[in-house]
Amino acid sequence: KVQDILHICQEELKKTTEIGKKMLSASTTNSELHSAYEELGLFIKNKIESDELKIEDPKVHEIIELIKQKEQTLEEIETEVRKIKISTGVKDISKKED
Repeated sequence: KVQDILHICQEELKKTTEIGKKMLSASTTNSELHSAYEELGLFIKNKIESDELKIEDPKVHEIIELIKQKEQTLEEIETEVRKIKISTGVKDISKKED
């Protein structure tokens, strides 16, 4: 009876290991797919902006405008962070004072 339980546990462990491998593979593939979509989107966006590709669909231009807005927002946040980092009100406590 103990032998049967050990055999069942061993089989379940094999199944779980195989499922884990498949899930890891699926996660990697999904990440690669996301990157490919991102690369394609950036490629198309650049072609549209440089007038090498004409797409009249308003949805495409709406998405490009949204991208520009988000890029601008990120630039503003980055500028604010830089200002915070260099502000004189922040004291670096990691440096020893004599």
